Amino acid sequence: MTNQGLFVNMSRPGSLNNWQARSGNSVIHWQPVMNQSAIRVVPVQNRTDQKDFVRFAWAHYAGDPHWVPPLITNQRELLNFKHHPFYDNAEIQTFLAWRGQQIVGRIAAIVDHGHNQAHDEKRGMWGFFESIDDTGVSRALFSAVQQWHAARGITLMRGPMNPAMNHECGLLVEGFHSRPTFLMTYNKPYYEKLVLDFGFTKSQNLFSFIGRVNMLDSLDPKLGQIADMAQERFGITVRGTDKKRLSKDVEEFLRVYNLALPGTWGFVPMADAEAKHVAKGLKLLIVPNLVRIAEFEGRVIGMVFVMLDYNPVIKAIDGRLFPFGFLRLLFGRKKLKRIRLISTNVVPEFQRWGVAMVLMKSLVKEALDWGFEEGEFSWVLESNLLSRQTLERGGALLDKTYRIYDWTPA
Repeated sequence: MTNQGLFVNMSRPGSLNNWQARSGNSVIHWQPVMNQSAIRVVPVQNRTDQKDFVRFAWAHYAGDPHWVPPLITNQRELLNFKHHPFYDNAEIQTFLAWRGQQIVGRIAAIVDHGHNQAHDEKRGMWGFFESIDDTGVSRALFSAVQQWHAARGITLMRGPMNPAMNHECGLLVEGFHSRPTFLMTYNKPYYEKLVLDFGFTKSQNLFSFIGRVNMLDSLDPKLGQIADMAQERFGITVRGTDKKRLSKDVEEFLRVYNLALPGTWGFVPMADAEAKHVAKGLKLLIVPNLVRIAEFEGRVIGMVFVMLDYNPVIKAIDGRLFPFGFLRLLFGRKKLKRIRLISTNVVPEFQRWGVAMVLMKSLVKEALDWGFEEGEFSWVLESNLLSRQTLERGGALLDKTYRIYDWTPA
């Protein structure tokens, strides 16, 4: 990967002396966070600031063999630089940290009203965090987020969320030996030190497991028998999708997803407008036969959602879909030998039928026909003991650990 043509504007320091944020009918004055090292944290407020915010990552991770650039178009949407339906019920303010003429960090303060409505709390989120290895910088960034939330009457904070658990989330704390899989986070190893320094404490771990094709022969044969018995006993049918049904089936997956996960730690249902937007964005990236759909009497009762690990191609195109990056993304996928199993969900009243086992057995056949060598199951909540034990029983290996942190005022 080359960094030619990718730069962070280091010649224009933030110029705001005050920042006004409206909360209700009042105006709150916020002073940029300062410390003894003359760190200035200023809100992003124009297109140049937005470009600086996104492009900082290229300079920050220059030379890191495992970092994969984000898809720039997608990143701008998730930051609400270009509107995303998530923000129909959420707010965001992004910040840049400057030392002299140089950008040294960035962060976003987020209020996910959907989360607060679902969990009956007033909690602010933070995400899109990047910083040099300097607690002065990280403290200034987290203080800016804390003050922005306080202006809205919010004292509890959680992160990282980029911008929510239905998107990318979690700080990588174990598993720096390899690059991340598609739509999984990556960060410098010292980030946890910076997060803990501010007073954040662990809230929940997220795990990723690896399964390899050469491990299939060692699987317990009873697992396949259970799947066969369940399919025959209950008359479950399994299918893939196709171009005509793809949009509808992706929306159907999100419907099943919303039905299956209430009660899960941190879960927030995805609104219809956001679900349709996500479905539209994923339509070109999905391999139809790798979406496995379980039906009972013509009704969709469960789905396993799988994506190719596009990260090798994304790295090759440097996160640029245009003018020709999207063509390389689409035409290069037959060479990809790794998949990410994002979610296996079953409608609650059918969860004791063995539907998940039926779906996984069907997926293995399709994956072998494609020629895959490896799959990542990610992510799995630490508190989801059933899924963790099922994967471990099937021989999957724990590969990476991500962490979400909470903060409460002293």
